Amino acid sequence: MGKLMRLISMAPLFLLLCLPFAFGGHDYNQALSKSILFFEAQRSGYLPHNQRITWRANSGLNDGKASGLDLVGGYYDAGDNVKFGLPMAFTITMMSWSIIEYGKQMAANGELGHAMEAVKWGTDYFIKAHPQPYVLYGEVGDGNSDHYCWQRPEDMTTDRRAYKIDPSNPGSDLAGETAAAMAAASIVFRRSNPAYSRELLRHAYQLFEFADKYRGKYDSSITVAQKFYRSISGYNDELLWAAAWLYQASNNKYYLNYLAKNGDSMGGTGWAMTEFGWDVKYAGVQTLVAKFLMQGKAGHHAPVFEKYRQKAEYFMCSLIGKGSRNIQRTPGGLIYRQRWNNMQFVTSASFLATVYSDYLTSYRGSLKCAAGNVAPSELLSFAKSQVDYLLGDNPRATSYMVGYGNNYPRQVHHRGSSIVSIKVNPKFVACRQGYATWYTRKASDPNVLTGALVGGPDAYDNFADERDNYEQTEPATYNNAPLLGILARLAGGHGGYNQLLPVVSPASNPVIAKLKPAPKPKWTPTPASSSSPITINQKMTTSWNHKGKTYYRYSTVVTNKSYKTVKALKLSISKLYGPIWGLTKSGNSYGFPEWLNTLPAGKSLEFVYIHAASPADVSVSSYNLA
Repeated sequence: MGKLMRLISMAPLFLLLCLPFAFGGHDYNQALSKSILFFEAQRSGYLPHNQRITWRANSGLNDGKASGLDLVGGYYDAGDNVKFGLPMAFTITMMSWSIIEYGKQMAANGELGHAMEAVKWGTDYFIKAHPQPYVLYGEVGDGNSDHYCWQRPEDMTTDRRAYKIDPSNPGSDLAGETAAAMAAASIVFRRSNPAYSRELLRHAYQLFEFADKYRGKYDSSITVAQKFYRSISGYNDELLWAAAWLYQASNNKYYLNYLAKNGDSMGGTGWAMTEFGWDVKYAGVQTLVAKFLMQGKAGHHAPVFEKYRQKAEYFMCSLIGKGSRNIQRTPGGLIYRQRWNNMQFVTSASFLATVYSDYLTSYRGSLKCAAGNVAPSELLSFAKSQVDYLLGDNPRATSYMVGYGNNYPRQVHHRGSSIVSIKVNPKFVACRQGYATWYTRKASDPNVLTGALVGGPDAYDNFADERDNYEQTEPATYNNAPLLGILARLAGGHGGYNQLLPVVSPASNPVIAKLKPAPKPKWTPTPASSSSPITINQKMTTSWNHKGKTYYRYSTVVTNKSYKTVKALKLSISKLYGPIWGLTKSGNSYGFPEWLNTLPAGKSLEFVYIHAASPADVSVSSYNLA
């Protein structure tokens, strides 16, 4: 006991050395509001009367005119003034998915209406861009001429040619992703605007048929996109992705059968992924199909869908460092994929981890990794760690969301924000003049690009806030879109989440209808994933202050409520930032202390830990009853 007391007295010093950079404390509601606001700065076309980013004005008003079409509207993808169809469609799909899963939380924050407006700004444009069943305009503007100039969108003098795909010049990846966006958005508007929802679904049906019937890579048809958004993964992932979203939107078994029939040949059941983004959709498809399986919708396709699920879990395990091939992280803990705009992979992967955590929790299942079974809460903790990092909990104490916190990027690689607003100084800014006058300026942007998530730090957590450092300081719509859902989820706290109930689109006001129970799943989890015979109760027993920081001692009691003896108990503990006593660590889990082998019926085991945060997440990973 004396040794234990000495250890406890030393704990504050130990904790000062090992605590993470900061604890919680982030205003996820504020971050959500700002991240939605960013989309208003990216709008092309005639801006609405309720436009909140007031330094922007109308732009691209002749888009499509040379082709005899109205292609006014949509979004600029990043810091340039081009409308690229593939990343724009992925942005709308992910924004819609965020609303579908966490619209209730957005409504509670008063942001659901703004989020739905952001989706509609994109889908209104896609309706215009899809004038015939087998014709889709996939780009307006040319990246090469656009990048030669540094101009406000309101001053554009660059080529605004429109580029399309059709049966002679197919683009299954572009048409498939746009079909997915329209299908997902149709769910978003199902209750608030049924006629619009039906129109979106009609376009989605046609676009999927176009994508599947006339197969080809879109950048072989729209060659000007190759330098900027080349479809390296091909189009099979988009065909499966579109089918998954069409099934979710329509409940039409054709699309469920398509996923089963083509899962092997198109890579859905074969590709084990460690990334997810605007080009590579496999991990997203696998996550959705795993959801269908857990909902009991697979029917006789269950064996194929189980293979999708295994690949989804491979992705999840690689994120949290418990798989056979784990994703690289920076020393500060951020997942790292590539030097240029790494943050796009951070938010997309974190979104999948967030929803999959809720799927597993709803299903009362656990994640099966190479390192053993993992509690769903670890996935959510991982997503939170990534969001906290990008909001400022990192070695540089920098927020990578513009306008959030006190220390954020001031020289964003973005034409509109870096040049004085046309409303402040209407004098025309010529193509090369923008580079000479504004691009090379070593001062903060005249317009704050509120909510923009920039490319982020390098592999060693280093970041240079310089306008010409486009790899790190350029924002993008597809960085923000998945972030909406994660922020809404984190802002919503630990309320009831049952993501396996039937998809019901949120209303555009805070009133959300009650959902009907889902059909009972056709397959059952392993007994180890249920913790009902074992209860876990935690309480804070004491606290003290050391050098301005408060530390807490928590007591956790694990009780065997069954009539049998518990053996081989394994506990999963996440959000633990300090020392623990009374358990033995084995790999990534905790087991009985050395002096105890079993927990008889009705008996309890107590362990304690100390850290400067709220209680750790403790759950049962596995056990045997004898």
